Amino acid sequence: MSTLVIVSHPDLSRSVANRRLAAAVAPVPSVELRHLEALYPDARIDVAAEQEAAERASTIVFQFCFNWYAPPPMLKRWMDDVLAVGWAYGPGGERLRGKTLQLVVTCGASESSYAPGGYNRHPVDTLLLPIRTTAEFCGMAYAPPLVLYDVPNVPGLPLPPADPARVDAFARRYRERIERPQTRGWVP
Repeated sequence: MSTLVIVSHPDLSRSVANRRLAAAVAPVPSVELRHLEALYPDARIDVAAEQEAAERASTIVFQFCFNWYAPPPMLKRWMDDVLAVGWAYGPGGERLRGKTLQLVVTCGASESSYAPGGYNRHPVDTLLLPIRTTAEFCGMAYAPPLVLYDVPNVPGLPLPPADPARVDAFARRYRERIERPQTRGWVP
């Protein structure tokens, strides 16, 4: 069982949580970690290389910071370019069928703000529905997302910094899920 972790963060070096999360899973022998913005600073994705990496994996993880209720632009571009007709879906497009998609998402706001009537009005699961639908369209199993709340990453906003102990505890949980595929219970 191998895991492809696709990290998308516009500035991972300044990240509060995503840098720690990537560092927690990168040493796992079965993990191939690819930081899109570092690999493709010109935003030109090597589709063949990304498709080969995806084909080698049994589980694909999208790790990203929520950005206006969506993944960052590079992850969206990855989906647009890599998930091609004839490869990921459509006639002959079965290369992802049977694989699992796991989302690992960081949010600057609290969990309670992502609720009906909360500041962000909708639960994160609802806002992630386009990605879930894409995974299912490609024949993938969609694992319940891991979401880390309260990790603000916007300079200049008067928000308290993320609690490093809480981020580290989440990183351990994330790594455990990657290391123990037989206990992760990903497939619904």
